[in-house]
Order: sequence, then C-alpha cells, then structure tokens
Amino acid sequence: MSERHDATPRDDAPLSTSKDSDAAEAAGETIVDARGSSLIGRTVTINRPRAELFAYWRDFSNLPRFMDNIVRIDILDECRSHWVIKAPGGRTVEWDSVVTEEADGEYIAWASAEGADVPNSGRIDFRDASGGRGTVVTATILYDPPAGMVGRLIAKMFQREPAIQARRDLRRFKQLMETGEIATAARTRAELEEEKD
Repeated sequence: MSERHDATPRDDAPLSTSKDSDAAEAAGETIVDARGSSLIGRTVTINRPRAELFAYWRDFSNLPRFMDNIVRIDILDECRSHWVIKAPGGRTVEWDSVVTEEADGEYIAWASAEGADVPNSGRIDFRDASGGRGTVVTATILYDPPAGMVGRLIAKMFQREPAIQARRDLRRFKQLMETGEIATAARTRAELEEEKD
C-alpha cells in the first residue's frame, strides 16, 4: 500500500526563513500593525494538543515561567498587558502590548503601544504537526533594537538579543509542556541556597 504525497512539499520553516519566497514575503504581511524593522522567526514542534498550547500561551501570566528575560507581565485587560523585560547592563525595558488579532487555537498577534522602549509586534501561530506529532508553534517577531545596530551588538554580547532569546524560550516552552519542567544545565540559585542550609 502506498502513501499519497502532495506534489508540493510542505515547508515547515518559520515564514521569515522559508525557502518559499512567497511565504517569506508573507511573514511581514501577517503581522497586523507591524512595529519594528528587524524580523526573526523561530519554530518548534511540541508533542501536545494545539488547543492546550494556545490556552497556556494566551494566559500571558504564564509566559515568565519559560521566557527567561521577562521580569513580569501585568495583565491590564483582556487585550492589553504591561511587559517588563531584562536588558543588557542590568537595565530593564518596558512597554504596553495590545493583542491586535487572534483566532482561538490558531494564532495570537500583538503590537507594542506607542512610546514602547523597544517597538515590537509579532504573531504566534499554532498548527497541527503532520503525522500526529503534536503542534508546530511558530513565533514571528518584528522589533527595533534599542540604540539601533550598536544596541543589537551589545544585546547579543549579553545573550539578550531577541533572535537568540526566541530560540531558547521556545525550547523551554517545549520542555515545560512535554515534561512539566524546564531542564537547566547548572544548579539554580535556589538549589545553591538550599545546599548552604
């Protein structure tokens, strides 16, 4: 018995890095109220149902559990939240974020409000993975690095550059959703404190 294959193979790459030029061009067009000039995209496949992953992400108070640079997110109402993020040099940056568009179980799009320290916008997409392998989660983010190119270089040196952070955050999200915990390579500060007692 032979399997049926589509004539055109499906490209699971993030829109921003897809080899399909139409898909790459669509990356910027899928973000309503685009804010920012630097585009990044990251994708991960998570062995959990799409609806479960969407619901967890949509409760923005969950995001600091796996997004390392988030100090806190204050929920202002159903569509607005205030974000405080770690920046290089021990600083923080802040902005209000507004959900600009969403489809339950499929995607959430956002944009920073006027006056953000780091203007940004983006979209998180959730779609069923082929072969019943769970869910493909794709983050597509536009942002303006603080202080332009110099700020981006400094952020990269301190590992706080959004492209690096997005890859790590999605990896931690996968670990948390599949295992219930996030693996760490070193002992945490809390573990070190416990050992001192």
